[in-house]
Amino acid sequence: MNKDACGHRQRQGGVWTCWSMVLVLGLLWGGVSEIFAASEKPPTVLSDDQGPMLRLSLRDAMQASVDQNPTVQLFKEQVTQAEHVADTRLGALLPNISGRLSGARRRFFFGSFGGSPSVSRPIDFYEARAALTQSIFSLSLIQRWRAARTGIEVANLDSEVSERDTMATAGLVYLEALRAQKAVQARQADVKLNIELLRLATERKSAGMATSLDVTRARVQLENERQRLLVARNDYNRARLNLIRAIGLSFDVELVLTDELELIPVPKQNAKEALLVARENRIELLAQKRRERLASLTLSSVVSERIPNLEASGDVGLIGTQVPDALTTNNVQVLLTVPIFDGGQREGRISENRSLVRQESIRTQDLNYQVTLEVRDALLTIESAQQQVEVAQLGLKLSLKELDLARERFAVGVATNIEVTNAQTSVAQARDNLIEGLFTFNAARVNLARAQGRLHAL
Repeated sequence: MNKDACGHRQRQGGVWTCWSMVLVLGLLWGGVSEIFAASEKPPTVLSDDQGPMLRLSLRDAMQASVDQNPTVQLFKEQVTQAEHVADTRLGALLPNISGRLSGARRRFFFGSFGGSPSVSRPIDFYEARAALTQSIFSLSLIQRWRAARTGIEVANLDSEVSERDTMATAGLVYLEALRAQKAVQARQADVKLNIELLRLATERKSAGMATSLDVTRARVQLENERQRLLVARNDYNRARLNLIRAIGLSFDVELVLTDELELIPVPKQNAKEALLVARENRIELLAQKRRERLASLTLSSVVSERIPNLEASGDVGLIGTQVPDALTTNNVQVLLTVPIFDGGQREGRISENRSLVRQESIRTQDLNYQVTLEVRDALLTIESAQQQVEVAQLGLKLSLKELDLARERFAVGVATNIEVTNAQTSVAQARDNLIEGLFTFNAARVNLARAQGRLHAL
C-alpha cells in the first residue's frame, strides 16, 4: 500500500511530494512532543484585568481567608459579646452602690378631718444618700455566672471552628480554580492539535490525497475546540472571582496560582487510626462538650432559684431643712428571700432547660456520627481518586498513542481523518479524566484534613 501510494505521488508530482509528506510527519511528531510538554507546563492563561498581581499558594489562600473573611469576624464579635455577658453576670455578685440627691418643698397635714384640720407652712427638705447592696449568697446567680464563663469558651471554640471551615472552603475553591486553569491548558493543547490536523488535511488535499470533506471536517473540529476553550476560560475567570471572594481581596487583583494539581503521596491510615486523630483534634467535639456543660449550668441556675437567697443592704446620708444643719442617718439590713410559689413559672423554665440538656446530648451523638462519616468518606475518596488518577494517566498515554497511529494512517492515505477526529476526542476526554481525578484527590486531602482537625498541617 505504501509503495502504491508513493507511486501515485510520483505520478502526481514526483519524488518531491514524497519528501513533503515525510516533512509533514516530522512537523506533526514535533507537535505531539509539544502537546506532551504542554501538559506539564504551568498554566499561562490569566485574567485580562490590569490590576496588581498576587502570587498565591494553597496555604496562602487558606490563611488569608481567615484574616479577611466576614464570617470569621462575626464569630470573633460573638466572643466579645459573650465576654460582656459574663461581666454582666459577675456584676450581679459584686457590690451595687448607688447615690441619690434630692431637694423638696412640702406641706404637712395636721389634725383630723372630723376635727380642725390644718396644713403646715411650706418646709424645705434636702437629702443626700448613698446605698450599697451586696448579695451574700445566691446559688442561682453563681451558676449563671459560671454558665456565662462557659459561654465564652463556647464562643471561642465556635470562632476557631469558623476559621477552620473558612480555611477548608478557601482551599477547595483554590483547587477548583486550579482545575479550571488546567482545563484551559488542556483546551489550548486541543486547539493547537486541531490547527496541525487542519494543516495536514489542507496539504493532503493540495496533493490530491484528501477531499474537501476532510478539510471541512477538520475545520469544524477546530471551531468546536475553540468554543470549548472560550467556555474553559470563562469557567476559570469565574473560579478566580470565587477565590477572590472567599479570601476577601479586591476583585481588581490578578491572581497567579503557584501550586499545581498533582498526585502527592499520602500516608496510609486505617479508619480506626484516622478516627482517633479526629476525636483528639476536632474542635467541634470539644465545643459540643462545652455546650452540654453550658446547658447543664443553665439548668442548675434555674433549679437553684428554689434555694433561699441572702442579701445585705445599707445606706447612709444627710437630711435636713437646711443644708448646713443636715443630720446623718443610716440604715443596715439583712434580707432573706424564700421562694414559695410563682404560679409555676419556675417549674416551667426548669422543664424547658432539661429539654435543652437532652437536645445537646442528642447533638453530641449526631456530631460523633458526622465526624465518623466525614473521616471514612474522605479516606474512601482518597483511595478511589488515587486509582482514578492512575487509570486516567494510562488512558491519556494510550489515547495519545492512538492519535499518533491515526495521524500516520491519515498521512499515508490509509484512512480518512474520521479516525483522527475520534482519536482526538479520546485524548480530550482522557485529559479531562486526569484533571478530574487530580482535583478529586486533592479535594479529598483537604476534606480529610478538615475531618481530622489538622488543616494547619496540610
